[in-house]
Amino acid sequence: MSSRRSQFNSQFPRATYLEADHLDALEPLLRSVDLLAPEESVVRTEKPGEGNMNFVLRVITTKRSFILKQSRPWVEKYPQIAAPVERLEAEAAYYRVIAADPDLRAMSPTLLALESTHLIMVTEDLGRASDLTSIFTKGAELPVADIHALFDYLGRLHVTSNDIDPAAFPPNQKLKELNHAHIFDLPFRRDNGFDLDAIQPGLNALAQPVVGNDGLRTRLTELGQFYLGSGPVLIHGDFYPGSWLRTDDGLKVIDPEFAFFGQAEFDMGVMIAHLLMARIPLETIKTCLPAYLQHGSIDETLVIEFAGAEILRRLLGLAQLPVDLDLVEKSKLIELAQRFINEPSSTAFC
Repeated sequence: MSSRRSQFNSQFPRATYLEADHLDALEPLLRSVDLLAPEESVVRTEKPGEGNMNFVLRVITTKRSFILKQSRPWVEKYPQIAAPVERLEAEAAYYRVIAADPDLRAMSPTLLALESTHLIMVTEDLGRASDLTSIFTKGAELPVADIHALFDYLGRLHVTSNDIDPAAFPPNQKLKELNHAHIFDLPFRRDNGFDLDAIQPGLNALAQPVVGNDGLRTRLTELGQFYLGSGPVLIHGDFYPGSWLRTDDGLKVIDPEFAFFGQAEFDMGVMIAHLLMARIPLETIKTCLPAYLQHGSIDETLVIEFAGAEILRRLLGLAQLPVDLDLVEKSKLIELAQRFINEPSSTAFC
């Protein structure tokens, strides 16, 4: 990691990059940007969870605890992938927008500070929590009430942003372009270099019919261009179980670093894709959709197509999930996803 850090020293010469196993610089850094009171000192730190995009730390002081997030010029989980550091600006802007809605505010942490020199953001500590990636484990359950709450959250989010000028929100274009590559492009290239059999023997064979499907790739390219464009509503941009937390105070939604003004259908498609990969029956998902639709309408066909793209990229791309699906289950999901994209009108969600 030190070599990755030194690579960007000239680009961000004033930034102090924190390391979990060497935090001598933490308290001086926090003091230098007025994030500690004069009589406040750091007692200890903890890792609150797995950070995919950013370095994340729980900081316990003599007065409180908070979550510190630092965006590096690379993806924390995949240091070989460069990433734009301004993603925290979009995340902070997202928290400012939802603060206007009491229900959304109650389901997300409060933004406490954003400090651009050292690329750090501080938010409220939600306490002991676990993300919902556990629902990918066979036998795990997600209560219908939770699915309702998540659809309701999305509906409120997309309506709340109607009064916001999209031009006033960070465009987040560079991060959109990075995400676009891993959703709509790289998993479907014949020369992408992904060793899928290292993930699960036999997975590479499942990918070949998808990679060789020129019609599918053409539609994915069209969907990708639609994703890259601007849209009318603020979207979370990564609304999946890793961004959903179960806390002592109920469900919470975090990590909106992919947020931008785009298409509501993308958020919906991503959520539905992950529910399907978590073995949530399609009929159960349909019964929960009114929780979203009470807030507004949506393009059903586009939702389905985005859901198909998300299933394919999660099963055949670099950003793998902690799923315990066997090859038969993955094969069925891959077939379903292709049908979603090629024949979206044949499936009715709404």
